[in-house]
Amino acid sequence: MSNTIIGKSPLFELRADKRVSASPEKVYEVVSDLPRQAEWSPECRGGEWASGQPSAVGSIFRGENLRSEEVVAWAPLIRGTWYTEARIVAAEPGRTFRWVMLTHAREDQESLWGFDIEADGDGSVLTHHFRMGTATAGIHKIVKDMNEQECAQFISDWTAKLEQDLDDTLERIKDVIEKQ
Repeated sequence: MSNTIIGKSPLFELRADKRVSASPEKVYEVVSDLPRQAEWSPECRGGEWASGQPSAVGSIFRGENLRSEEVVAWAPLIRGTWYTEARIVAAEPGRTFRWVMLTHAREDQESLWGFDIEADGDGSVLTHHFRMGTATAGIHKIVKDMNEQECAQFISDWTAKLEQDLDDTLERIKDVIEKQ
């Protein structure tokens, strides 16, 4: 598959930025509280810490997710509720918070999500990013019966969905923080 679109690395590398009227420490306090994700994520409905100290490097978070039928409706995606696990890989208060998605065997995948925060006058610039190096088992399962053109269309449609999710997440986080 290395000569196909699914074999390219990184498969996805996206980021979005939003200015938030709060200190980097306050922004970090909110975005590192993963059980609160239901307040801002288009798919994650929250979850719980499965092991380790909340928000600490090495801790594992079990997330509950929900995807509607309308999301890239033509593709064979998981619909309804499903669960994921992620390991915290960076936790620097006021600066960065990142997690890597895990396989069912709790091995790291090349699927990294996170937030970076920079001071900006009396507020902060919050960056939300996602990088998938090589395709995960989940991506391979989605595209297994697709031809190259369908794979390319899926990657294009999924990229657009992810870009919108990053923007929506940041707008919702901004609202949560600025209304506190």
